[in-house]
Amino acid sequence: MMEVFSEYLSSIDDAEQRKRVEGILQWIADEYPHFGQRIGWNQPMFTDHGTFIIAFNVAKKHLNVSTEFACIEHFDKEISKAGYNRTKMFLQVKWDEPVDFDLLRKMIDFNVEDKKDCKTFWRK
Repeated sequence: MMEVFSEYLSSIDDAEQRKRVEGILQWIADEYPHFGQRIGWNQPMFTDHGTFIIAFNVAKKHLNVSTEFACIEHFDKEISKAGYNRTKMFLQVKWDEPVDFDLLRKMIDFNVEDKKDCKTFWRK
């Protein structure tokens, strides 16, 4: 499992960052084994019935977690409470911050439920 992400992971120069990203991706693969896995827009992403659920992008100072605007907006207060910065499209987890897996699970579950009847990759 996760072979689709191996080339992406090997491109992360910093060993600690690579290990952290791999751990997060593996956690999602274990928690949601039915999700599709792919590289899109040069980032690892997970899909459910062909629709986008979550993606990750490595930046110099943080890991970007993308779940689409509707999800980011829905969890705005919880993202702030967790201490993460956010933009319109993603939240940012600094490399020295812990990953709030409970929040990640809530966001993933929200997208799965909210997009259960979605026939497109992105929300319309």
